[in-house]
Amino acid sequence: MQEFDVVIIGGGPGGYVAAIRGAQLGAKVAIVEKKSLGGTCLNRGCIPTKALYASAKTLVAAKKAGNFGVNIKDIAFDLSKAVARKNDVVTKLVGGVRQLLKGNGIEIFEGEAFLENAGQVRITRADGLKGTITAKKIIIATGSEPAMIPVFNIDKKNIITSTEMLDLQTVPKTLLIIGGGVMGCEFAGIFADFGSKVTIAELLPTILATEDKQVSRVILKNFKDKGIDVFTEVSVQSVQDTGNGVKTILADGKEFVTEKVMVSIGRSFNSQGFGLEALGVKTEKGRIVVNDKMETNVQGVYAAGDVIGGMLLAHIASSEGIVAVNNALGKDVKMDYSIVPAGIFTDPEIASVGLREKDAKEKGMEVAIGRFPYIASGKALCMGEEEGFVQILSDPGTDEVLGCSIVGAHATDLIQEVAVAMKAGVKIKEIAETIHAHPTLPELVMEAAEDVHGMAIHKVGRKK
Repeated sequence: MQEFDVVIIGGGPGGYVAAIRGAQLGAKVAIVEKKSLGGTCLNRGCIPTKALYASAKTLVAAKKAGNFGVNIKDIAFDLSKAVARKNDVVTKLVGGVRQLLKGNGIEIFEGEAFLENAGQVRITRADGLKGTITAKKIIIATGSEPAMIPVFNIDKKNIITSTEMLDLQTVPKTLLIIGGGVMGCEFAGIFADFGSKVTIAELLPTILATEDKQVSRVILKNFKDKGIDVFTEVSVQSVQDTGNGVKTILADGKEFVTEKVMVSIGRSFNSQGFGLEALGVKTEKGRIVVNDKMETNVQGVYAAGDVIGGMLLAHIASSEGIVAVNNALGKDVKMDYSIVPAGIFTDPEIASVGLREKDAKEKGMEVAIGRFPYIASGKALCMGEEEGFVQILSDPGTDEVLGCSIVGAHATDLIQEVAVAMKAGVKIKEIAETIHAHPTLPELVMEAAEDVHGMAIHKVGRKK
């Protein structure tokens, strides 16, 4: 029977990153994965959606090429080719993860794991063969899946989740998306660009409810321009495949018949069926309960990533995995969620870190705010990307950066400058005084920082 210092169950961004860090720290590490290395993010989430997003952006750019003096005739789109490219990207990255694990001397077991106790893991391969390995410490990183809500009659054919959306071979003429959160809005934009007539039904008063109103307004305007219909404060009464389309009835009586319905509401945590209950690992509503060291209530068992709930982001999972494996190997490390950048791949993109303006208002906090619009950026205008703005929040007493929201081209790249500044304790004045190359989009961040004190050069603002 093979013995390991750490056995990790789940090969997603929480699991495989923890495995590599454990090996770097000198541990003998094994990883058990029942599907594909890379987990949801790499196979059914972040990466494949961004590959399709890139196809959508390319199609839109081709249609707008005439504005740049580039004449393109007979523009056509082939979803099957875009999906094939997406699959190629995924395959390459999955192969890269496998090579990284092997290169770090990590043993890979492909099969289903079952915790016989806190130190033994039984593995059942796809061919039915079973074996057991022992572990001094165990890290659970089994992730999450789209919630299969019974009322929506999800059949994975015409009433589908994000997983099935990624493998459609033809563009649906009509598409209803239930849920106007991050994933719903990303797919709405992508498939509207591909040529679908898209409708969104959202229970809350606005789409992208986690973001500031000014941010969601930019996306709503863009959706309107794309022909996307958005219905908010509505609940879905029934969804039924009639054989001649999917009929969706809202509680207010509105009815839609569409070729496809995508359900984008909620995730279910993969915490069942591999021995947690018998082992006594505490869970709440399906998520594994951990402390800030990623320890469960059972000694020697840790958990990280989506399965513990919280912010379901791949980069959070990786950070949690690193904290978990450090502590599993005897170190004393705590998870810090105070500075977490996040991105939404709508068009234009959204990104944020730290405090949002609405959060500050809800907490009754006094903040200083600086804003700078994309339309005032020379680089943005050259790119034909004048939609959006950068907004920075600071503490008026200390000049400390409290947060930033960006909506606009490459927002998900730009946000990292602010995240690093916050981590390093850089003040607003220091961002403003740092020379930024011209013409570049990061100048937007600099000018937003200047605007906190009413000193933005390319914006008429408050006089000091």
